[in-house]
Amino acid sequence: MAYQVSKRNIFQRMLGKPATGGPADAGCWQVEGSRLHIDLARAGELADPYGAISFVGEGLAHPVLVMRDGQGNYHAFENKCAHGGRRLDPVAGTDTVCCCSMGKAVYDYDGQVLAGSAEGPIKVFPVTTENGRLRIELA
Repeated sequence: MAYQVSKRNIFQRMLGKPATGGPADAGCWQVEGSRLHIDLARAGELADPYGAISFVGEGLAHPVLVMRDGQGNYHAFENKCAHGGRRLDPVAGTDTVCCCSMGKAVYDYDGQVLAGSAEGPIKVFPVTTENGRLRIELA
């Protein structure tokens, strides 16, 4: 079965440049212990289906990709491809995320490899929504 990947040109893939950036409002998130908290009112990138934000630094042990699917559910992943360690991007209109590099690894929302050169799954973090905030368990 063929899977879609994010539309990236050859140079973006060679350099491993993801399409998903950090939050426009740097104050929309915080780390408390082993939890990442996101204020949805301030994280406009997650307002639309297939919107996503990459979180890096500020107490995180590793980068985290947070996205919203087409049904309005939120998903969080360690933002590191199992193939070559590059970043991940959601694939709009599908229930998948893919690697930004030449390997074009495609994963489902459970982190399992569907296509591409990755040999193993990516890490998926549990997400809960409460009072307009996301809580992501990183441990």
